[in-house]
Amino acid sequence: MLRTLLATLGIVLVSQIATAQAQDWPQRPITMIVSQPAGASPDVMARMIAERMGKALGQTVIIENKPGAGNVVGAAAAARATPDGYTLFFATSAALVTNPFMMKSLPYDSVKDFAPIALVTRSYQLIVVHPDVAAKTLPELIALEKKTPGKFSMSVDGPRNLAGVTAQGLNKYAGTQFVLIPSTNPNAGVQDVMTARTQAGVFSISIVEQLVRNGQLRAIAVASTGRASNMPEVPAAAETLPGFDFQGWFMLMAPSGTAPDIIKKLNAAVDAATKDPQVKELSVKLGFDLTPTGVGTPQAAAAFLKEQLGVWQKITTELGIELQ
Repeated sequence: MLRTLLATLGIVLVSQIATAQAQDWPQRPITMIVSQPAGASPDVMARMIAERMGKALGQTVIIENKPGAGNVVGAAAAARATPDGYTLFFATSAALVTNPFMMKSLPYDSVKDFAPIALVTRSYQLIVVHPDVAAKTLPELIALEKKTPGKFSMSVDGPRNLAGVTAQGLNKYAGTQFVLIPSTNPNAGVQDVMTARTQAGVFSISIVEQLVRNGQLRAIAVASTGRASNMPEVPAAAETLPGFDFQGWFMLMAPSGTAPDIIKKLNAAVDAATKDPQVKELSVKLGFDLTPTGVGTPQAAAAFLKEQLGVWQKITTELGIELQ
């Protein structure tokens, strides 16, 4: 009886301490880990969000770039951080839902090691071709490839990265045989398509939008179920291949165990940041889509993460992608 009473008192005491800490938070600068290099479009987006969050919270939010190993370096560092609200992770979809089905020894668990704060933004990939390719739509490109199977090459960022898996999905669901050509980096892949070393490619909108506007590349489709707000004239691939969805997205996460009251404050700060008029304007130019009504609740973010894990389990199973 005494042991039970002491245990109950201990739980109440810990809860009261956590509540007090949350009420006083934040008392010092907050670090946001970004698993891409400085200057990349996700880094620029994260810095815009961090600056506005800092104003809402009354403390500076500092960006710490930790690129490497397919987002693993940054994700692992965030997962190991103290859950006190002073370390956050601007997490990519690759880190949270693609890597778990690609890597055998992942040093973090997307669900157990993180507490979702908010789904911040979505990003889109474009399927593009060289202007000399005689196809202006995805159905035309599919038909053209099927006339000469295996003759068309497609630049991707790697067979197990998002663009590479997207291209594999196109081959699988459209019945095509595009030869996938991995690039040393996305810019090199873009150059390959522009110089016709490859006929097609899959790239982030932020990388190729201006080239499409200039007529140096032709956009065939957005690799998703919906059109991108900054290029609404480009059809979604799902308009031809129902359910085709290989979009990217970014979610703000905290280490698991972070106090719910802190998560709530962070969610409100992210929501305020994404509603900033300048952030809205610049995000479109960077190739990102912000939800017009705000970021939603932490619970909605958790549900979205669970849904996306299910989507990627299905995709990797259907494409025969095994853990390495």
